[in-house]
Formats: sequence, structure tokens, C-alpha cells
Amino acid sequence: MTAYLGVDIGATDIRAVVGNRAGEVAGRAQRATPDATGVAITEAVLDAVRAACTDAGVAPDAVVAAGVGSMGPLDADEGAVVDPPNVPGVKRIPLVDPLRTLLSTGRVTLHNDAVAGAIGERLFGDGGDDLVYLTLSTGIGAGAIVDGHVCEGWKGNAAEMGHVTVDPGGRACGCGCAGHWEAYCAGSAIPDYARDLYDGEDTSLALANADAEAVFEAAAAGDDFATRVIERVGRWNALGVATLVHAFAPRTIAVGGGVARNNPAQVLDPIRERLPDHVATGVPEIRAVDADGDAVVRGALASAITDE
Repeated sequence: MTAYLGVDIGATDIRAVVGNRAGEVAGRAQRATPDATGVAITEAVLDAVRAACTDAGVAPDAVVAAGVGSMGPLDADEGAVVDPPNVPGVKRIPLVDPLRTLLSTGRVTLHNDAVAGAIGERLFGDGGDDLVYLTLSTGIGAGAIVDGHVCEGWKGNAAEMGHVTVDPGGRACGCGCAGHWEAYCAGSAIPDYARDLYDGEDTSLALANADAEAVFEAAAAGDDFATRVIERVGRWNALGVATLVHAFAPRTIAVGGGVARNNPAQVLDPIRERLPDHVATGVPEIRAVDADGDAVVRGALASAITDE
């Protein structure tokens, strides 16, 4: 088997897969993302890669090409992640050079995780040549393909849409700015946003330690306060997606990430309902993908296969 590697580096987990040119996965591994140092994250990535190669029955130096989809921001010129807001305190995560050394190949490509998701959706899905992959997860990110071209941008940071301003002067974002989409609708932000909105009304939520899933579950169970929070989240999501539409004119927006995957109706239906009120151009199809949580790692594998 001619072996290709895909790696997904998120704030919560690291995934690695080894597959063939057809994208058939022969080996995989997953590790928790350390919250200590950038070097610790690099070591966890290398450990996951070794384990995926072992699972596939190939040596790391048998891998001919690798694609990496990572949380950002990126410094693609240096092959590293810099100051990721969803892993506070981590300043730099070296990726490309350590992987080149381990794999003994120069064919290692680093993308924003959502850009990798878009590459995978084009190759393995039916997204076509004008699509956006949107991840609603611990953070929010997007990757765009326009007229068949992958949008990378300066240092690999095109379409960092989680940091578009939807509410000037609003909630503080983990990046240090205010009013960003991610500050309201990321999985890491929703419980804090709920606490900000709380005005003493009765609720079944234990707000002091509620996470995003608890807020969604309470809303699904009919809790009035939680329902109000999720309705607000839906408003912000619709504004963020409308910005995506006006920026990239996609025919399809493929939505993945844990927040969307675990709560598809509560997350996607409000976007579909509200989007026509905010869009002056064509309204794209909003499609749920990433049912198994592997959209980014499959996209990274697609990047390795296609040399994009």
C-alpha cells in the first residue's frame, strides 16, 4: 500500500489516520490534546502518528505524504500554530518540521482545520467547486473553496470566520478581541454566554458548572431560559453564516464539529430559517456532515493524496 497520512489537531483531541490513495483508512489513532506546552502538543501529535502507522502495519518512513488540519492561527511559512486562543497559554506548536523528520518526507502540508475539511468534502463528498466547510466546535472556523481554488490566505489564515465581528463591543473572545462570532456560539463560549444572559429566572440548569451540552439538553427539555439562550445562539450563527455567504458565494455550506453534530436540529434549523433574511445573494444549501467526527482528519488525508 502506498501510505498517506492525515492529522487533525483540535483543542480537545488529536486524530491521525493512515490510508491509501483511494482514501481507504487502514490505521488510526486518537490522543487528548495536552494543555501544557506547544512542545507537549507536538509530542502528542507524533505519538498519534506513530500509533496510526502501527495500526496500519506501516513504518512512519513509509508514508509518502501527509496533510495536517489544525486549529489556528497558523504560521504556514514556519509550519506552526501560533497563540491558539482555545489552548490558553500555548504560544507555538511546531508541526511541519517534526513531522518531516519522523516521516522522512518533505511532502507535509499544513492547513487550518476547516480548510482541510473543505478539501475533504470536495474530494470525498459532493461539495463541488464552490463550497464552505464550517466547523462549530470548541471554536468556530471555516474553509472555503471558490471556483475550485482552495483559499489559504496570508500564512494560511484565510476564512478565520470565528473571529468575524458580529456584535461590536460585545463579549470578549478568547483571542482578546470583542464581539466575535466565536465568543457567542463556540462550544467553549455557550455556557459563559448563558451565565451572562441569566437574569434570575427559574431554570433547571446548574449554571455554575453547566457546559454547552447541558444548555442544549435543557432547551430540548423545554427549559424557558435555556431555550432563550439557544435562540440567541441561533441568531448569531445566522449572522455569521450570512457573512460567509457574502464573502465566498458558496453553493453549499457543509457544517461539522461537535456542537453541530450533537445538536443538529437546534443548531442548523435556525440558520436555515433565518439566513434568507440576511443574505442579498443566493442562499446556499446548509448540509450536516461529519457524523463520525472525522471530517477534518479525512480532509487532511485528502490534502496528502492531492498534494494540496
